Amino acid sequence: MPLLRIRTEIEDRPGRLALLTAALAGRGANILALSVQMDAGGVVDEFLVDVPGGGAGARELAETLGAAGGARTAVRPARPRELVDEPTRALVLAARLRAEPQAVPEVLAELLRADEAAWAPPAEDADDDACVLTVPMGHGRAVRLRRYGLPFTTTEAARADALVRAALPAGPPRPPSRRVPLRDGTHVTVRPIEPRDADAVRALHERCSLDSRRMRYFSPKPYPPPRAIERFWDPARGLTLVAEGPDGSLLALAHLIHVLDPGVAELAFLVEDAWQGRGLGRALAELLVALARERGLVELRATALSENARMRRLLTSLGGRTRRTDEPHIVEIRLRADGRHDPGALAGWRGDRHL
Repeated sequence: MPLLRIRTEIEDRPGRLALLTAALAGRGANILALSVQMDAGGVVDEFLVDVPGGGAGARELAETLGAAGGARTAVRPARPRELVDEPTRALVLAARLRAEPQAVPEVLAELLRADEAAWAPPAEDADDDACVLTVPMGHGRAVRLRRYGLPFTTTEAARADALVRAALPAGPPRPPSRRVPLRDGTHVTVRPIEPRDADAVRALHERCSLDSRRMRYFSPKPYPPPRAIERFWDPARGLTLVAEGPDGSLLALAHLIHVLDPGVAELAFLVEDAWQGRGLGRALAELLVALARERGLVELRATALSENARMRRLLTSLGGRTRRTDEPHIVEIRLRADGRHDPGALAGWRGDRHL
């Protein structure tokens, strides 16, 4: 029996669905499943039907539903395995997602029967293509789904969001403030950044030398623009720690920045010149590695100028490996955060051997 999945839009008025089912029955289509979904433009009815041999084809069924009041009708072939109870299917997919959190794109594609699914940056603006759906995942990532010929409905977007929230763990809590001793016995306070720190962040940049800022940003910019500073305390983009001196001024910034690769984050640091060489950078790096492990991250990466020997020494002393990039003056240092053995180190990537 040929199986077809039919989707059509109707006005949200009594009796409209009955007209559609009667029209399908009149063309010999046996309705095996029915889903009613809400969308911005009204109601979308989705049917799974089988049409016995000699029955109407896809074009005839679309024309029939159009005559019965349906709009923007799409008819696609379906597979026998789609004949499954939808709540049961969602529960099975939720169980799979809990067991395989890295398989989010594949699971969401299965849930919504999408043709394509891939990790992507979160969309800042709504996509004009109704056949593309972006599902935010937090941590600066999202999954972008595409389904040719069948626009996604508001109900489907809610289903995807509900599955992600139900199956994946909640975001990590803010780390507590802590006092950290330095080599000379001085104690500094390390805590997550807050919006009230914006002026102090700018003052920290102004006290740093041109060379320190160039090592951090690859250019001697005086300080980041206000919009960039606001991202420092956005948990969706990662975690930023500040080191606060005895007088309350900010001495350093340490960033754990989410990237698209699952289980990976980027490290970045800025330490005021007067506090360099006192163990503050190492204390912040060790703390970020511990927090990354608590958050389930597998690998940390840092991009540095090849002349930044202090950064390279710090991260390679923690087990990182240095590799070239496409830019001749820039290197990347990769560090395992999960405590597992790094096979790349034995392959000759540890330390500065390949600089």
